Amino acid sequence: MDPISVALLAALAGGAGGELGRQAWVNLTALARRPFGRGHGESAQAPAVSSGEAELVRLQETPGDAARAQALSTALAVRAAFDAEFSSGLQQWHEQAKVVRTGDGDVHSTISGGTQYGPVLQGRDFSGLSFTTSAPPSPASEGGTRPTQS
Repeated sequence: MDPISVALLAALAGGAGGELGRQAWVNLTALARRPFGRGHGESAQAPAVSSGEAELVRLQETPGDAARAQALSTALAVRAAFDAEFSSGLQQWHEQAKVVRTGDGDVHSTISGGTQYGPVLQGRDFSGLSFTTSAPPSPASEGGTRPTQS
């Protein structure tokens, strides 16, 4: 499983995403509080890895701390490697949490400075695009006049 984005964790801890973000954080907390899974061949004793709960609490105390967000991401990844049930739950949680708008990667575009000739594309994460446009119109074809010499 890919690690959970540090930016996503920090944003959710800081309250980004409104009600959806708050619910995603609550669900992650509940997931971390579950006991370690008992799969085939696993011992009755939980492995000596963090459940992720302590890292969740620390990040919630200081949501903007990238080091704490990284620690949480690492703890979740390590636990997922040892606990198949947790890994499955974390993958489901991550898919749901991705839809929360955290502001990560927002695009702010401004067009100014006169007349624009050609298409303007605003957005994010474009690939494989090509445009074919004609040359800009000359001033005479826009209805303007050229100065005359006397």
